[in-house]
Amino acid sequence: MSKSKKALTTRDVPPQFLEAAFMVGHVPQMALQSDQRVSYSLYVPPGPYKSLAANEEDNTAKLPLLVNIHGTRRNLSAIYGDLKIFADSTPCAILQPLFPAGIEGPNDLDSYKKLKSKTLRSDLALLSMLDEVATRWPHIDTTKIFLMGFSGGGQFAQRFLYTHPERLSAVSIGAPGKVTLLDEFLKWPQGVDDIIEIFGRQIKLDSVEAVNIHLVVGSKDTTAHGGKDFKKWQGGKKVKSEDAASGGEVALTGNIESSKGQGRLGTLQHLQEHWKIDNIQCRLDIVDGVGHSADGVRSCVLDYLRPLMQKSSGS
Repeated sequence: MSKSKKALTTRDVPPQFLEAAFMVGHVPQMALQSDQRVSYSLYVPPGPYKSLAANEEDNTAKLPLLVNIHGTRRNLSAIYGDLKIFADSTPCAILQPLFPAGIEGPNDLDSYKKLKSKTLRSDLALLSMLDEVATRWPHIDTTKIFLMGFSGGGQFAQRFLYTHPERLSAVSIGAPGKVTLLDEFLKWPQGVDDIIEIFGRQIKLDSVEAVNIHLVVGSKDTTAHGGKDFKKWQGGKKVKSEDAASGGEVALTGNIESSKGQGRLGTLQHLQEHWKIDNIQCRLDIVDGVGHSADGVRSCVLDYLRPLMQKSSGS
């Protein structure tokens, strides 16, 4: 058996060669070494990072890291558009995980959103990505990240806030179809009754309260995914399946909203009120005229995150 090769880091490459070595700019899509079913995209703004790499004497200055979690369609294009522009101007690095559909069977679309399924802990996969980035790009701050996610990515972001708040400086939760309530009478992912059994840790409310929390949704995001007829059809498909994600439902039932007909807008309004009981403060932005669109709310998200990221890096 051949020995595993040592990962190349930016400290191994002279700053003037970082672009030629594909270590800055858009880094090639990378398989996660601990679970190669999962991969990630990384954008590292060349100018700011090379400046840090050239000044090795200052080990404290680092680029903040924004992690963007995709929705059910796995659209990763933002890292080549709005997020690249944001990274260059802030500046910051962008990490975009890819949790492929089909990990738990051909009908699995949703397992990553719940953080744990039969064979995947998506929260631990993200932590492993952060470890890889910390090793290979030592001038990126991975200790506390800025996390954003829309739709299915919003579900992941909200649950990651519960399970790993100590790793977050801020989180933006965008238009999730379902949320997890701090309800000790409901099991995960509806509530948190069995969170210690599933994740081996309890929720630390003081750590959650310390995170800057942003909720965002379009003012027109008020209808069920696919419409009433699709929702009715989905309800009839709630059957046990070998391909089901954690929770025992086939994947196509996973997007039914929990807001009783008020759509994702109602879901986030309910979550905000629910959190007030536990003194969890958050900002809710309702973007006028926008439906269920990541592109439609992204500028609002980035406007919220930019000053927080610049403050963290001293920019």
